Amino acid sequence: MGDPKKKHKKYKTPESPFDQTRLTDELGLIGTYGLRNKKELWRHRTVIRNFLRIAREMLSMDPEKRATEENDLRRRMHDLGLVQRDVGLEGVLGLRIEDVLERRLQTLVHRSGMASSLFQARQLITHGHITIGEREVKSPGHIVTRGEEKLIRYTPSSPYSAVNHPMRQELAALEARRQPA
Repeated sequence: MGDPKKKHKKYKTPESPFDQTRLTDELGLIGTYGLRNKKELWRHRTVIRNFLRIAREMLSMDPEKRATEENDLRRRMHDLGLVQRDVGLEGVLGLRIEDVLERRLQTLVHRSGMASSLFQARQLITHGHITIGEREVKSPGHIVTRGEEKLIRYTPSSPYSAVNHPMRQELAALEARRQPA
């Protein structure tokens, strides 16, 4: 189990470190989702790898135990927003890295229009201007559940919570330009 005082890696590095196609794919994902480094990407890949391992193990279980475990896995993944409610193990086995990256707090803040870019969303989160419900979250890589998604707001003590803040007015003007008349 290890000493709790010592830090342990939360990700697994790639088997072949210099695979050109993997490197270009990783750089594309880092740019698309505004990740800080490849460790963030590898951490999310490890989450997917663990879900896939659990799903593959379920395929070899006896039907009674498999049904209950499959429902638990499906419910947990649906709560995380990774799959739809009525999907089977095939949907779980078809999980992609983009599905997890779309559920990050940084991505959801940008997609909801609270920030003009992914990098601005990352700064807002790390500087404590974003809350989920009553809880201040300073981790841009936080996986947001379906229930928490509606609770993402500016921190009440933040200057950005004021509607007449220049950044908020600029975002509103950008949104008005994007929408066709």
